[in-house]
Amino acid sequence: MERLREIGLVSVTPTSDASLLDKFLYYLITCLESALSVVGIRATYEQPRYAVVGRLDRGVEIRAYEGRVAVETATKGQQDGEAFGRLFRYITGANRDGDRIAMTTPVETKGRLIAMTVPVEQGAAGTMRFYLPHKVVEAGAPEPTEPGVRLVRIPPERLAVLRFSGSATPEAREEQARILTEVLDKASRKPAEPPFFMGYDPPFSIPFLRRNEMAVRLPSSGP
Repeated sequence: MERLREIGLVSVTPTSDASLLDKFLYYLITCLESALSVVGIRATYEQPRYAVVGRLDRGVEIRAYEGRVAVETATKGQQDGEAFGRLFRYITGANRDGDRIAMTTPVETKGRLIAMTVPVEQGAAGTMRFYLPHKVVEAGAPEPTEPGVRLVRIPPERLAVLRFSGSATPEAREEQARILTEVLDKASRKPAEPPFFMGYDPPFSIPFLRRNEMAVRLPSSGP
């Protein structure tokens, strides 16, 4: 949206027509980005900032993540559409400021540029998270208005991460979690929590192009 303004394709004025145009472009860009992600193109998605500080067998990475903020809700299982829906409603306006948080490029709404990041995190403890971008955190993320949805702050941490492609079925996640645990055991690295899943693509993406990850949090005092 901001880029469209810069090149002169959109001129926004404080009218109802402009508001409708904003909404139209918001959903159009979101749909286009979803279509691109079908073939593994996700370059415009912001990701939490991290540095790879170590590598283990089977392609396992040790990542040092910066502190970040997520919107979180409880989930009943790995395929809980209701939990995803609650988080999606947050980024489409179910928040204190009524802001729409684009899943693609930033959209300016009510004077704020905000966007969503990947991955979506789903933990064994029964939670699902959407991470919020750095600029939104700096400006102050809007509070959720829907019950059961909350903002959470995650301090800087280290994760051990195993990437895989294909369909992220419960069986596939379990197998990758087993591999990750075995690699850590071999390296004498003890996880701080059970493994959790991080997904970067919608379920209708081409399976072999998907980016899936199983991860575990490592103790802050570890190497």
